[in-house]
Amino acid sequence: MNTEEIKELALEFLDDLKARDVVSLDVSQLTDVTDTLIIATGTSARHVKSLADNVAMEFKKRDYAPLGVEGGNVGDWVLVDLDSVVVHVMQEEARELYDLERLWAGPGPDGE
Repeated sequence: MNTEEIKELALEFLDDLKARDVVSLDVSQLTDVTDTLIIATGTSARHVKSLADNVAMEFKKRDYAPLGVEGGNVGDWVLVDLDSVVVHVMQEEARELYDLERLWAGPGPDGE
C-alpha cells in the first residue's frame, strides 16, 4: 500500500465511527519519520479508543498491521503508527493543549 492509499483508508475508518475535525497534514518535507499526520477528535475517552481501535483493526484485516498503537490505556490521546501515516486521535482538551497542527505547520514565510 502506498501513502495515499493508507491515508485515504485511515480517513475512511475514522469517518466510519464519526471522528470530528479530521485534518491530514503532509509532513514529508519536515521529517523523515513519516509522510502524513492525521489528527482527529473523539468526544470521550471511549470514543477516542474506539476510533483508534477501528483504524488498527481495519488495517489488520487488510494484512497491513500497524507498527504500534500507543496511549490506548488512557484514552485522551491514542496514536496509531502506520509507518508513512501516523494517526493521532485525541479528546478536544488534549488536541487544544498540544496543538499539533501548529507544531507541524513548519516555519512561516519569514522563517519563524
